[in-house]
Amino acid sequence: MLTASQSKRIEAKLALHQEVLKKLPPEAAAAFRARMKWLMRAHKHQIPPKGNWWTTWLLLAGRGAGKTRTAAEDVWHTAWTTPNIRILISGPTSADIRDTMIEGESGLLNCMPEEIRVKYTRSLHEIVLTNGSLIKGIPASEPERFRGPQWHHAWCDELAAWEYLDAAWDQIMFSVRLGDKPRIVVTTTPKPKPLIIDLLNRDGEDVVVTQASTYDNLANLAGTFKNQILQYEGTSLGRQEIHAEIIDPEEAGIIKRAWIKLWPSEKPFPRFEFVVQSYDGAYTERTINDPSACSVWGIFKPSEDKGFCAMLIDCWEEHLQYPDLKEKVIEDFGTVYGDPNEFGRGKKTDMVLVEDKSSGISLLQDLGRAHIPCRSYNPGGADKVQRVNLIAPLIKAGRVYIPESTKNEGHPRSWAEPLVNQLCAFPEVRHDDLVDTTSQALRVLRDMGWLVIDPPPPDNDGQYPEDRPRRVNPYAV
Repeated sequence: MLTASQSKRIEAKLALHQEVLKKLPPEAAAAFRARMKWLMRAHKHQIPPKGNWWTTWLLLAGRGAGKTRTAAEDVWHTAWTTPNIRILISGPTSADIRDTMIEGESGLLNCMPEEIRVKYTRSLHEIVLTNGSLIKGIPASEPERFRGPQWHHAWCDELAAWEYLDAAWDQIMFSVRLGDKPRIVVTTTPKPKPLIIDLLNRDGEDVVVTQASTYDNLANLAGTFKNQILQYEGTSLGRQEIHAEIIDPEEAGIIKRAWIKLWPSEKPFPRFEFVVQSYDGAYTERTINDPSACSVWGIFKPSEDKGFCAMLIDCWEEHLQYPDLKEKVIEDFGTVYGDPNEFGRGKKTDMVLVEDKSSGISLLQDLGRAHIPCRSYNPGGADKVQRVNLIAPLIKAGRVYIPESTKNEGHPRSWAEPLVNQLCAFPEVRHDDLVDTTSQALRVLRDMGWLVIDPPPPDNDGQYPEDRPRRVNPYAV
């Protein structure tokens, strides 16, 4: 809502252009007035970047900072000043496009003057302007719908909340290809999603990053809102939702890096009692989104007075089609882990663990025919988060070791870092294949009795102090 002071300033500015406005067609005059009113009240972070070098404007803003209004103003003005162009708008769901991006208080219909609009088709999420430009909404929840149509520009709202983030974004990249300079405006409350981090890292190259706090627009928000958000100050949620800060994904991860024990680089490796290779096969043969992964775990005793622990002794991720995956698994089964100079006494694999899904189903059958000791793993309905929560106590109890780097003290070896990073940043990761191999391996080793946190209580039924009455089953009397 405009203040009295703002209204006076805007009216005074428009008065200077009255003669010009009278000569313009009604729709052009209305567009000029609407744009002038917006630019005179907009905050610095709501003004589009200057120059023609950028292709993506990433506006990271806290709740209520005005990011939706910013993009809506930019979209309608771009559509109006460039006749006959096609602009895509996309949000997490169809309802988000309709209720927020188009019909919301800060949406397109409330920003653009009615005079420049020919038609709004609610069911199709389409706005047609008098100059022939089209603004069309397609929900990110249906990535395949981005195939086919072409666009000059796009607005992606709440990108970090998209369920199929990578798939939808990739399809939009292919479709925004018309004109001399296609551009994308991204407005979102930040989350540590890999795509958001990738865009941040490209700031100054082909991306312009603008960050804004809720407080930057507090004067335009309800009076009670300030008191409501103050309770989150100083919290991780407040840093993200109010100040638009990208939180390190490991801060919010289920498993903490400090829980993982490092096996000192100068210390000889132990003798392994049992070795398991854990595999997670790709769902598809796509070369980007679905790597197959493996982690190898050895069971050992750190000392005679301590229980068994697990050590990561190998891990990898590769984009493999099924024949190549089968060949690699069979070849790796013959690996001897360790020698006198590295892992102490060498040990062959005792069990191959394969998740019973996608390519893993065929792999289990072929390994069986090759007489390789393999075991299927099916979590029985537990999702990925539940599985990680199940093995988290083992890691917190110090039952999991990673070899320490010989060059970077206090850090895992370079080949193990991808697994550690995935495990500690989960679920805010692009790929979680190594997480899957870890959760299934540690869970099976726990179920087999190799990894125990709390030993069973001793049986003291036959040992009672003289002054303590013997327990009696009342139902047996």
